[in-house]
Amino acid sequence: MTIRVPFNSLTAADLVVGAIYEGGVTGNASDDPMARLLPCGNQGGFRIRGQRTTHSYKMALLYTSGADPDWPDALDPETGLFTYFGDNKQPGSQLHDTRRGGNELLRFAFATIHADAPARHRVPPFFVFRKATPGPGRDVEFLGVAVPGGADVSPLDDLVAVWRTKAGQRFQNYEATFTVLDIAAVPRVWITELDAGVITGPHCPAVFRQWADNGLYRPLQAPRTISFRTPADQTPASPQDSALVHAIYDHFSPDPYRFEACAIELWKMAAKESVSVIATRRSRDSGRDAYGTYSIGPPGDRIHLDFSLEAKCYKPGRGCGVKDTSRLISRLRHRHFGVFVTTSHVGPQPYQEIREDGHPVVILAGRDIAELLKQHGMSTVAAVQSWLAASFPMPGP
Repeated sequence: MTIRVPFNSLTAADLVVGAIYEGGVTGNASDDPMARLLPCGNQGGFRIRGQRTTHSYKMALLYTSGADPDWPDALDPETGLFTYFGDNKQPGSQLHDTRRGGNELLRFAFATIHADAPARHRVPPFFVFRKATPGPGRDVEFLGVAVPGGADVSPLDDLVAVWRTKAGQRFQNYEATFTVLDIAAVPRVWITELDAGVITGPHCPAVFRQWADNGLYRPLQAPRTISFRTPADQTPASPQDSALVHAIYDHFSPDPYRFEACAIELWKMAAKESVSVIATRRSRDSGRDAYGTYSIGPPGDRIHLDFSLEAKCYKPGRGCGVKDTSRLISRLRHRHFGVFVTTSHVGPQPYQEIREDGHPVVILAGRDIAELLKQHGMSTVAAVQSWLAASFPMPGP
């Protein structure tokens, strides 16, 4: 059962992962619960306690509404990795010249942990919150204590300056990767120590102390309790996300076979390693729309895994059935895996059978497609349509 902490109890409350902290009801900024939980201010996604001019930071608070399609902050609960975007979200300012100094804090924190002589004790803990949904007003959920970087994340990749265009102007913002540590609860007394400038005091959680002392990452990992997703889990999370997927469906619905090329590109976006793909001829696809290799390993000693890909341009809401998925499964040979891409979702029966029977099939459904588009800078229908028109133009008469 979810813990809920009322507004009038916040100043003395511990921080518990997964707990909901209720906002006030007066209808103004004083309703913000995070300002009562931590002495970091009551506005903004970045909230900092300390002196940024001297880089004397005591603690930092990261808040995400989860509703900004241009900057899709995301927590992966299975790995404990948290992706958070900086605070230069509008054109007109330099990367580090932000009002609240969030990007300057990111630059300092990541540079400090990657220095020849790391000074992790100077890096404050990052307390991560997100808007509680569903829920009224300003209620927030505590996601945990985060630190910059990750055990399996390259120093070249954990803090990246990305380009965006808005109102015809190009500008940069940070995309940062954090690790949420395996700390189930934060005692109020540690917050008091932090406010006094003592980061690794007597009540500092052991997991944070290990990271500060030795750079050891112990992420809070929460594996899925079920091995297959429901249709709701595969459906875009918001009307805005649904519109992105509908734009793809509308573009290819006059000739759904043309979606195969788009499905290949979506799979390339999702893959973390090098992918080589060959599309099959429409009349001779032998139960697969494309096949190729997925390459992993160091550049001098890569291994290549064979896969087959099936694409289904179905109207969102129309689920893919057993017949749709079995066609791909029947083509998988020993040591091969499959990729099933659909603008809709895979029904409960075929999805459950795929997982319970151990078929190595990756499923990219509507929600996954929406997330991929946003991650690659296509957060509006107009941006998606522009990409489709340029990459997959309609054939001439």
